[in-house]
Amino acid sequence: MLSEKTKKIILVVGFLTSIVVIGGLLYYLFLKPTTPTVNVSTEGTEVTTGTGDLPTAGVGQPTTGVVTTPNATGALPAVSEVASGGITKTTVLTTSSVEAVTLSKNGDGMNYYDPQDGRFYTIDSDGNVVKLSNKQFPDVENVAWNADGEKAVIEFPDGSNVVYDFTSETQVTLPKHWEDFEFSPVKDQIAAKSMGIDSSNRSLVISNSDGSQVMAVQSLGDNADKVQVNQSPTDQIIAFSDTADSMGLGQKMILAIGKNQENFKGLVVEGLGFESLWSPRGDVLLYSVYGDTSNWKPMLWIVNGSANSLGDDRRSLSLYTWAEKCVFASSTVVYCAVPQEMENNAGMLKSTYAVSPDDLYKIDLTNNRSSLVARPEIGTPMTNLQVSGDGKYLFYTNNLNGRLEMIKLK
Repeated sequence: MLSEKTKKIILVVGFLTSIVVIGGLLYYLFLKPTTPTVNVSTEGTEVTTGTGDLPTAGVGQPTTGVVTTPNATGALPAVSEVASGGITKTTVLTTSSVEAVTLSKNGDGMNYYDPQDGRFYTIDSDGNVVKLSNKQFPDVENVAWNADGEKAVIEFPDGSNVVYDFTSETQVTLPKHWEDFEFSPVKDQIAAKSMGIDSSNRSLVISNSDGSQVMAVQSLGDNADKVQVNQSPTDQIIAFSDTADSMGLGQKMILAIGKNQENFKGLVVEGLGFESLWSPRGDVLLYSVYGDTSNWKPMLWIVNGSANSLGDDRRSLSLYTWAEKCVFASSTVVYCAVPQEMENNAGMLKSTYAVSPDDLYKIDLTNNRSSLVARPEIGTPMTNLQVSGDGKYLFYTNNLNGRLEMIKLK
């Protein structure tokens, strides 16, 4: 039995404990300061670009372009069916990896090579997949299409080369020692490097697509790897050579090679890693280089592409990507896949960005303005960009899985 004194002590302790508990509850519910909740959004990140310091010596100071990026918060709008500056729906056109993608003749479909069955196909404007030929070409290594997508130079690992005409279902064989083929954008003619065993027997050649009327244009010697075959729509320039001495101040001279050994004006560029792309008329040349002016990141430039004024009106577009990730939609509009993030020295680490997600930018060459038009809804490294003839669709290869995909531009 508890004494009266013990009972009183227990009652007092219980009473005090109740007061403490009730007081704590009241403080927690009504008096405790609240901490504001911060919602962190990962839907999009602001994409920034820099202009770098521009050279002032040598050939005059170039002008710079303007890049429009997302708003200050970096937020992108919800997924859109049409490219409008934010996250954009993508359409998968093939279920497996494809290669050698190009626009079809009418510009509203895509031709490609399927390495799984060794056949060439086209996807028409209705999305139907149609064989270009029943003939199989196993283990194709490289493909160069002509301008309308009806012929292709097909290279094989053993060095064999054929030109196949998908309209007439005929083929001709080209010499095994030819490589780096490219069709003229305006003629049924090809350019290639003829690589003899002896360096004195190596040259840049042009011929008809059936291999006839071969003409040696320029001796290559030991510099074949420094020459890029890139035929102009004006049918004057067929390649660029990076064989000139350095000009100092981070500048180099790129030499243009003509069909008839013309002495064209050299092209002054601000750095290394020259890659180029002609406009449809050949009056503009877009190129990328990396150097001190861009913190060794690949930067896009445009210059006059006419043979007599090549390199004039030099303008930086203040956009960091490689020229091979761009495509002309018209004489004044270019679309480029631009890595969402790019560190300094990226120009020397190109392979590192082969699987990095890209944004799609549109460049208006009338005012040198670049603007973000689309970010694929799933992070995608984009290659082999092509724009349909009506300008409504952008086709590209997803470099993660090799599938052909599409974004609606209009």
